[in-house]
Amino acid sequence: MAILPANKKLPVEKIILGLDPGTQVFGYGIVKQEGQKITAIQMGVVKLDKFKSHEIRLAKIFEKVIQLIDQYLPDEMAIESPFFGKNVQIALKLGRAQGVSMAAAISRQIPIVEYAPKKVKQSVTGNGNASKEQVAAMVARLLNINPENFLLDATDALAIAITHVNQSGLPQEVSGGWDKFLKANADRIKNP
Repeated sequence: MAILPANKKLPVEKIILGLDPGTQVFGYGIVKQEGQKITAIQMGVVKLDKFKSHEIRLAKIFEKVIQLIDQYLPDEMAIESPFFGKNVQIALKLGRAQGVSMAAAISRQIPIVEYAPKKVKQSVTGNGNASKEQVAAMVARLLNINPENFLLDATDALAIAITHVNQSGLPQEVSGGWDKFLKANADRIKNP
């Protein structure tokens, strides 16, 4: 067994479960942080619109979050906080979806952090008003994945997980490296 010098730190390794709660479509994304590198492990959606009862939808969300936690053993969960719109009923339903997601994590003693939608967009794209498509494109570039067949709720969930890594205070290295990203996006970089 090798012993590291006292001033050498072991790389941080964490599994982050990102959730984009919704009662029509529920998005999830799981990333692994190894030191400064972030890689996608899994992503997907649960389509809930086929269930007529709101209570059944909430039960399905709870069951899915428990299944993801038991399968991937995340160290932390990052979840998008409900936005405040003009439709109170939609906000209430989204809050319930978030609540059952949080209850599932609490039942497995997983720490939870919430992020506002604008914070997620700002963290991933640099623009708090970015569209879902812009977020998806940036997530694809950052994680070196092909987003063609993914629903936007899944890439939003990955963006939430990436935001959590960004907020942890560690500089990040994305799959493919920053050099690759900068070369691919040279037109987006402004020089003073």
